[in-house]
Amino acid sequence: MSSLMTERILDIDSIEVLMALFGNFDQNIKFIEEETGVQIIARETQIRITGEEANVNLASNVILKLLDMIRNRETLDISRIGYAIQLARSGQEDVINELMADVICVSHRGKQIKCKTLGQKQYVNAISKNDIVFGIGPAGTGKTYLAMAMAVTAFKSKQVSRIILTRPAVEAGEKLGFLPGDLQNKVDPYLRPLYDALYDLMGPETYLKLIERGAIEVAPLAYMRGRTLEDSFIILDEAQNTTSEQMKMFLTRLGQGSRAIITGDITQIDLPKGKKSGLVEATRVLQGIKGLEFVYLTHKDVVRHELVMRIIEAYGRYEKKHKGERDTEEENEE
Repeated sequence: MSSLMTERILDIDSIEVLMALFGNFDQNIKFIEEETGVQIIARETQIRITGEEANVNLASNVILKLLDMIRNRETLDISRIGYAIQLARSGQEDVINELMADVICVSHRGKQIKCKTLGQKQYVNAISKNDIVFGIGPAGTGKTYLAMAMAVTAFKSKQVSRIILTRPAVEAGEKLGFLPGDLQNKVDPYLRPLYDALYDLMGPETYLKLIERGAIEVAPLAYMRGRTLEDSFIILDEAQNTTSEQMKMFLTRLGQGSRAIITGDITQIDLPKGKKSGLVEATRVLQGIKGLEFVYLTHKDVVRHELVMRIIEAYGRYEKKHKGERDTEEENEE
């Protein structure tokens, strides 16, 4: 027995809103059609949705939420539309309104920085409530950028007097000596993603002034040894590339009035073979400590190009399939 076919007509505010909904070359609407199994046709400032009743209801709910996003000057892209469809399928489309309501900070260009997924919202909430938070997940989930946004918010509201950003220069290893320039020039390439995020959030002029005052420090993890970091918001990025000793050293630098965010992707460890990841070990050692929280982001929280989500899923399936083979090989080597 075939499902009942139906149609629904939605009125759109204006041609401009309609164009924003459809996207370049109608890519947004084509994506919605593919994902929900409906046909969508535009006539002036109306759109007609036809298909099986359940699919039409799903597509209509998604489009109404996307229209709310457009009215709130949110940028639509395929990854955000895909996430909206996921939420609508599980009856959680109202969460989209909650995500739009919370503004973490405003960039120097006036862009409102907001959470785009439930995982990101959980991450930001954890940072608000804890002195130490581990944000663990794949590339593109906003781990570092959101931590930066929270650091800038804390600094501007005078909750802290300094922002300290660090990451291990593991990829450099013994090769630092072969790079041109002084030590700062040698490590700058490994810290570039941190600079880029700060430029975007604060603007280069403000950033440079705060660097000169010592209110912002960007340095390799090795520079943290022997220090006590007080009244600071500290972010350790690429923490999967710390050794056990480095992770313990970093966590014990925390002084009074300070907060620390540790971000990393445990599927992208660049340490030499035989070296344990300090981040992986921390997930086992530090569970259940009050004031410390682990937040795990997944491919569902990826906010880059939609292909990034698919690539991460594909690698996840591959790793899962071949993990048993690698474990057997390692046991044989031992």
